[in-house]
Amino acid sequence: MRIARIARHLVEHHWRVRRIFTRPVLDRIEQAISAGEATHSGQVRFVVEGALDGTPLLRDESARERALDVFSHLRIWDTAHNNGVLIYLLLADRKVEIIADRGIDAQVGAPGWENICRDMEADFTAGRFEAGVLKGIAAVSNELATWFPPHGPARNELPDKPVVM
Repeated sequence: MRIARIARHLVEHHWRVRRIFTRPVLDRIEQAISAGEATHSGQVRFVVEGALDGTPLLRDESARERALDVFSHLRIWDTAHNNGVLIYLLLADRKVEIIADRGIDAQVGAPGWENICRDMEADFTAGRFEAGVLKGIAAVSNELATWFPPHGPARNELPDKPVVM
């Protein structure tokens, strides 16, 4: 367990998430998800977590491990075409992870998701959090539109509203 990481997570307060991801920003993220889902039959969720605490922090859980837990907890895997995608931001680590269900992951693969994550992280490093998230949602939606175009009337299987943890 790295002491610097523990300290960063203990100092990172939830108020910082609320300061960066204000209600208007979260509304625009929700609108971007809705607009993206109009172009494909997949499902996109965005989750931001300020910092780990308790057991995840003591176990030195990575952003990837935490994202997998969130993916499962929010049942993003439970879509009709196995094309749910989670964009997870762990703010204290400035790490983005994309977890995709097997249907879309088989098409895009780890390198494709990693490229989107790195592009988002570059925006976050520059302090452009909203722009980075919106760019990431657009990139994920583009992949979903390529592999899972819309079929018939849109069916929203998962909420579009961002989750702040």
